[in-house]
Amino acid sequence: MNFGEIISIALFAIRSNKLRSVLTLLGVVVGVFSIIAVMTAVQVLQSSIESGLSGLGSDTFQIQRIPLIVANHKQWHDAMMRKKITMDEAQKFTQRIKLAQYIGIESSTGGHVVQVGNLKTNPNITIFAENAEGMYTNNWSIAEGRPFNQGDMETAQKVVIMGAEVAKKVFPNGGAIGSYARVGGFRYRVIGLFDAQGSSLGGNNDNFVAIPLVTYLEEYGRYRDLHLMVKAKSPEVFNDAIDEARYIMRVIRNVPPGSDDDFEIFSNDSLISTFNDFTFYVKLGIGFISFIALLAAGVGIMNIMLVSVTERTREIGIRKAVGARKSSILSQFVAEAIVLCQIGGIVGIGLGILAGNLVAIAFNIPAVFPVNWALIGFFLCSFIGVAFGVYPAWKAANLDPIDSLRYE
Repeated sequence: MNFGEIISIALFAIRSNKLRSVLTLLGVVVGVFSIIAVMTAVQVLQSSIESGLSGLGSDTFQIQRIPLIVANHKQWHDAMMRKKITMDEAQKFTQRIKLAQYIGIESSTGGHVVQVGNLKTNPNITIFAENAEGMYTNNWSIAEGRPFNQGDMETAQKVVIMGAEVAKKVFPNGGAIGSYARVGGFRYRVIGLFDAQGSSLGGNNDNFVAIPLVTYLEEYGRYRDLHLMVKAKSPEVFNDAIDEARYIMRVIRNVPPGSDDDFEIFSNDSLISTFNDFTFYVKLGIGFISFIALLAAGVGIMNIMLVSVTERTREIGIRKAVGARKSSILSQFVAEAIVLCQIGGIVGIGLGILAGNLVAIAFNIPAVFPVNWALIGFFLCSFIGVAFGVYPAWKAANLDPIDSLRYE
């Protein structure tokens, strides 16, 4: 028989035993579905988080007291016990570093309301306090108006630049530039609007405002925990700039030789790498559990195929009597097992992708199609079909035609 005939006979056998075929398919569908659904959901979250972690500008790294990604409670507790990065330390750092093009100094506070007349936002606005260079290190761009200048910093001007979502809520008809708004209970003049940045992981990246750092320290207290954002002079000196920054911060903060840093340095690449390391083990664990489910489905397929061989003993005898070779019988039953697995695999892949992308719908983030995992799932089903279909096929191929013809 040629390949087309083998597949045709396999499909006919599956259609002839619909209930048995469906029950056999369920195990494969569940196994593949569990892999694809979870991996799709993880990839959706990973894509969104990587997009959110890429908020720093190119060739830029950040220095802060507390790690952005904390592995456990002890690490968090130890980080909270560190002394804050003060304005005095930030200024000393700015004076000493040589490989930086821009040095942003930043602090922030959340849960505020922005109000203009009777219009106001929900109490979920983040206020970012920036020096003039913080605009560049944060990779922000101005859609309308102007950024902060040195004069705003030196005279502690009460001016504000609004995120696109904030401006839309309190200035629905436009006209924000030059108008006044109450931000966190204080009155500010609007000098600019940021370009829209969109959303990631269900959060809105435009739901914030920025004010001059000096103004912020006067109104919210001078002893605030600050972050330093450093843009290297070029990609070539980026790693050298990180090493220089670490050395300067250790000296400024009096960290003893041999002791761990009492601050954290991270960049887009280091954050994404840390997150990918974490998700790798999650994927590995889930993949292993799902593979066990597929093995169980494979055992079910083998049992069903053995039953099928027993039921079709007379058919096998007739085919052998008219000249069918062992290889033809073997190919036919292996093909049936593979076709069964691949049908279940395709259904499981489709349902898994739909289920996994429910996370995208829930968090209002872009959906993904995990081509790599879809291919892995499909080939894994083929492997299961071959591995668990060979024994029943071998048993069918080795039946004695005389005994088979006598079978009732």
